[in-house]
Amino acid sequence: MLELKNMTVRYGKHLAVDAVGFGLTKGEVVVVLGANGAGKSSMLKAIAGMIPVADGSVTLDGDLLTGVPAHQVTNRGIALVPEGRGVVGRMTVEENLRLGATPSRARASEDETIAQVFDIFPRLAERRRQFVHTMSGGEQQMVAVGRAMMSKPDFLLLDEPSLGLAPIVVGDLFKALARVRETGVGLLIVEQNVKISLRHADRGYLLEAGRITGSGTSEELMNDAAVRHAFLGGDI
Repeated sequence: MLELKNMTVRYGKHLAVDAVGFGLTKGEVVVVLGANGAGKSSMLKAIAGMIPVADGSVTLDGDLLTGVPAHQVTNRGIALVPEGRGVVGRMTVEENLRLGATPSRARASEDETIAQVFDIFPRLAERRRQFVHTMSGGEQQMVAVGRAMMSKPDFLLLDEPSLGLAPIVVGDLFKALARVRETGVGLLIVEQNVKISLRHADRGYLLEAGRITGSGTSEELMNDAAVRHAFLGGDI
């Protein structure tokens, strides 16, 4: 289990994440909904070890991750797909993917994992030798997800995966994420796209000004008047 206990993140005097706590098990999909500036990205970066946790803790199967360097967090089984993707445009699809197999936990099964990635994302197999900067935004997001999978994670953190993508592409991406989930990987997704994220999630949380203000199953949140009002003007 990946567990946050009263996790707090600060930037100087600014409180970005305020005593957030919840857990996530392997094979589960949890979505955190929130507007811009709610603290979603800061929460994921803190879990991944990219920024420090000021108070509280992050644990993985009971082992403390707080204070562990980002590369070691990845090697313990947590991978982040950042907002903006972070792909290397002047490298090919396959070169980008193989960058993700750097952790020691992933090296022995690199070829097996890339075959799995190509099975989930057939378009990447077709374009394995194409330079990433020539690809569409949706295809680049597939590369970013595939690269994270190459590290053999137990938990995959996704920061606004639907951002800037056409609706049909978002649908294809979330169908692929459902297949990732079927491999036993737990998915923690932060999103503003309420409709599609809740359709694919087991449960979710509402994050406002760094604090969790609501939670429930995906069905409960889908039918919650406060969620409809906050995100979709009253209509999901």
